[in-house]
Amino acid sequence: MKISEQWLRQWVSPKMTTQELADCLTMAGLEVGGIEPAAPSLDKVVVGRIGAIEPHPDADRLRVCEVDVGQAAPLQIVCGASNARLHMLAPVAMVGAMLPNGARIGKTKLRGVTSVGMLCAATELGLEEHSSGLMDLGAHAKPGMSIRTCLKLDDNIIDVDLTPNRGDCLSIAGVARELSALTQVRVKPPKMPVVIASIRLKQKIVVKAKQACPRYVGRVIQGVDSQAVTPLWMQERLRRGGQRCIHPVVDVLNYVMLEIGQPMHAFDLAKIKGGIVVRHAKAAEHLTLLDGSETKLNTGALLIADDNGPLALAGIMGGSDSAVNEHSKDIFLESAHFAPQAIAGRAREMGLQTESSYRFERGVDAALQALAIERATQLLLEIVGGNAGPVSDIRDRPSLPKRSVIKLNHNHVQRVLGIELSAKTIKQLLTRLGMGVVKSANGWRVTSPSHRFDISRPCDLIEEIARVHGYSEIPSALPRTAMEIQPQSETKMESSRIINLLVDRDYQEVITYSFVDRELESLIEPQAEQLALANPISHDMAVMRSTLWTGLLQALSYNLNRQHRRVRLFEAGRVFSRHNGKYLEGQMIAGLISGSRRVEQWSVEDIKADFYDIKGDVEALIGLSGAGSQYSFSAAPHPALHPGQSVSILDPLGANIGKLGCLHPNLAEKLDLPLGVCLFELDFEALQWRHIPSARPLSRFPVIRRDLSVTVEQGLAVQPLLDAATQAAGAVLTKLELFDLYQGKGIDSKRKSLTFGLTLQDSSRTLRDEDVDAVMDTVLAALQTKFGAQLRE
Repeated sequence: MKISEQWLRQWVSPKMTTQELADCLTMAGLEVGGIEPAAPSLDKVVVGRIGAIEPHPDADRLRVCEVDVGQAAPLQIVCGASNARLHMLAPVAMVGAMLPNGARIGKTKLRGVTSVGMLCAATELGLEEHSSGLMDLGAHAKPGMSIRTCLKLDDNIIDVDLTPNRGDCLSIAGVARELSALTQVRVKPPKMPVVIASIRLKQKIVVKAKQACPRYVGRVIQGVDSQAVTPLWMQERLRRGGQRCIHPVVDVLNYVMLEIGQPMHAFDLAKIKGGIVVRHAKAAEHLTLLDGSETKLNTGALLIADDNGPLALAGIMGGSDSAVNEHSKDIFLESAHFAPQAIAGRAREMGLQTESSYRFERGVDAALQALAIERATQLLLEIVGGNAGPVSDIRDRPSLPKRSVIKLNHNHVQRVLGIELSAKTIKQLLTRLGMGVVKSANGWRVTSPSHRFDISRPCDLIEEIARVHGYSEIPSALPRTAMEIQPQSETKMESSRIINLLVDRDYQEVITYSFVDRELESLIEPQAEQLALANPISHDMAVMRSTLWTGLLQALSYNLNRQHRRVRLFEAGRVFSRHNGKYLEGQMIAGLISGSRRVEQWSVEDIKADFYDIKGDVEALIGLSGAGSQYSFSAAPHPALHPGQSVSILDPLGANIGKLGCLHPNLAEKLDLPLGVCLFELDFEALQWRHIPSARPLSRFPVIRRDLSVTVEQGLAVQPLLDAATQAAGAVLTKLELFDLYQGKGIDSKRKSLTFGLTLQDSSRTLRDEDVDAVMDTVLAALQTKFGAQLRE
């Protein structure tokens, strides 16, 4: 939020420099992001009055002006601005002036006519980004006066970066209130008298959405002069607050918003058909907004409507059909309290971000509406004239925000802050913040002010006490606690060990949002119940993720679109689900690979990574447990994975701890991803289990290696054969591995040849050939009986 220091100091002016004031705000949590002058230096730029205008003798679009700049004789200046008029007061850059755009003004000739100086537009002075014609300085400036004096440009713009909980400081009044509490300098607001109604006309108002709009204040003003001009002082304050001037009525409402924090809206009364109705949108309703865009309204969007249909998006933006313009004579002012939950997310859903929605999302004081409409009426009558009607103030008291009443214990304050503050000091600090403080046993009953929506717990009050007392006043001290080394579990592996292994295998860690796109989530996990957010950040972040694959695939797409041919990503994070009505969270780790197996290198063949590469990475992960051989892989379909390359991962007890496979070709096509993307996802906590090895002496007897080649049906998975062979071989089997797969000449086209290596050893004696032969026969018999295996000769 941009704040004019001059304007702020009219409300509260502590005896401190600009930098000290900024530091004071920053240390109290209202971080000042920057300070900049309100305008460039503008030396030799003065006020000039146009005393005569003549056509240029040799140019249709130029005119020759005589301009009084307070000197003995007027200056002759050639000007091309269409709004130049007799007796107009405008900025004049004198000979020798240097403008912000780098132009140095001198005495020159334009189409044969001498021009001494330059009449300036606001853009040429660096005061506005866009403007047309000369800057009109009104009727009260004095020719020859410095432009800095005329516009009071000796000012600084303070840019305050507010956290979302401090919506109460989105105004001059809010920051002044805060600064007063910090410095104990009294706030002196301008006079805001109640405007007595001079006409009886009232607008009918019906509030149907009472919870979303618990207070609606309105007033009719008849006979406004829409051709009036916003006074220069107000234009400057709006500019320094980051607002552009639009129309005197709109400018006044924006001014009130910057001044006291209440967003308002004005309707052209002639364009309201029937009464004002505050309601939720119906199906298929549309509204053309002030920016010219037509939006289809979502059911449930909060509207201001009349008998004919929608007039405005409540708390966000008005409609163009009912907007005030230069022809408006009678207007209806709206000053309402909209509940934050009724506005939050609605603007983002429609791709809008307005000053009003920004404030209503964070919460606007429900006590401001009447004050705001009186202040706006006061200023409007001064600037555009007219006659004000009575104020209509409609409230639904049960739906209005309640002020929190919090029990605060004195000892609790001391314990949290670590310093001793007297009861008197604590009460004074809270009172300075506008809180009601009543003494009770061992502490106080504290009532939060109506503008502080973020205070509801004792810890919030303690934070406020520390903030206003001053963080610098709290001495630094080492914690008074016994430092003990916590024992580490022998059966639980450190998470960093798992993550570092993936990093060592050339994976890059990513962190993606827990909020994901609804459609993408349903493509990857179509059977999972989606957990929708009540107020999503955006349309593509509307549900909680049930798998890490959603974010990883988006990250893959992002990298591929930036010409990264080899991508290896992993993420450790939480996924969310609901089971039997209970919300569950699970810590998972997932990864994917795409592209080449190895980094591109001239002496190595470029081979594409495949299912077995990522399976090897998963085997390395489960191998960290010390019992990798006891894990198994079982073919299991998954909607997001290739039907022939999709497996579940089972731990030594047979529990499913994850899945891996290649992305389904249909899904790859929908996501515009290449074929062959491989993924895995594992239960992180299950992966942290570590087998405690039991020591035993090494056998003194030799090992014997035998190979066994069999043919089996082509579609048969290998894991069941390994399990059967292991069981049949018994205790003398120390190692079993598949080291050859063959299909081709000499093998039935419906079968495949598998060759296993068996390592045998007995810890009590040397195995003889007949012992080994017996084991091999037993293994072969088991494979023949269970799987129809045939010994390959």
